[in-house]
Amino acid sequence: MASSSSSGLTFKLHPLVIVNISDHYTRVKSQTNATQQQPPNNATHQQQQQQPRVYGCVIGIQRGRTVEIFNSFELLYDPSSHSLDRAFLEKKQELYKKVFPHFYILGWYSTGSDAQESDMHIHKALMDINESPVYVLLNPSINHAQKDLPITIFESELHVIDGIPQLIFVRSSYTIETVEAERISVDHVAHLKPSDGGSAATQLAAHLTGIHSAIKMLNSRIKVLHHYLLAMQKGDIPCENSLLRQVSSLLRRLPAIESEKFQDDFLMEYNDTLLIAYLAMFTNCASTMNELVDKFNTAYDRHSRRGGRTAFI
Repeated sequence: MASSSSSGLTFKLHPLVIVNISDHYTRVKSQTNATQQQPPNNATHQQQQQQPRVYGCVIGIQRGRTVEIFNSFELLYDPSSHSLDRAFLEKKQELYKKVFPHFYILGWYSTGSDAQESDMHIHKALMDINESPVYVLLNPSINHAQKDLPITIFESELHVIDGIPQLIFVRSSYTIETVEAERISVDHVAHLKPSDGGSAATQLAAHLTGIHSAIKMLNSRIKVLHHYLLAMQKGDIPCENSLLRQVSSLLRRLPAIESEKFQDDFLMEYNDTLLIAYLAMFTNCASTMNELVDKFNTAYDRHSRRGGRTAFI
């Protein structure tokens, strides 16, 4: 497998594709775990430990040298013959053509840590639909040290290996492209209440943790630029005017926090937040007191019926 592609194509990947692949894999894995309840032998247990693989097609638009992947749909795969259900594929393609007439099948997707030899059979089978399909691979393994998305896009190129021309997978770079509807959807998914019944405090802690991580990453990137500029000022590295202009443009976008207006706005928002917190606390205390009074009246009414007294409250 070559390190990078030489086709010169620019790939733009939409978040909907990543969400679809992740959802497809999660459902298949949950169904696989649900059907494996019996304690297996060693050979079967090792087989169960392997992550399941899912397959599907990616659709989108190609404008010149720019390939934009908008959506995806699932496919039926036969592991014994390493082939896809073509009848199912053609039916899904026909249905999507009715809804998205401008979208074409750009390639396919799967899950795994890296491309396998059997993947080339599926890749070649799709060449009658698209002569140069793309292969989107999602790595479902969780790596907390990894900062990049676990998504790899492969292209196929014809290379001569040992005097024999062969198709091999090569990696291609990509960027994440979003539209307004996708940004709203991703933000909604990110703020969904946890399924384990997490409280509002848990959601707030998760939200603040995300903000802290973003600020920490921004701080580390600014430190890299700062060290680079210091090295350039000392003459350790050559001066590049184009890069300096980019750094200057980036710094102008950063909010200026050492200003009187920022301090006033910050203190006003901070006081509003404290006020809302105090009001919520008073409301909670008033609700608790009302419940206590109701319980006291209920208990005292029962006692007064037996003793002939009137209610105290």
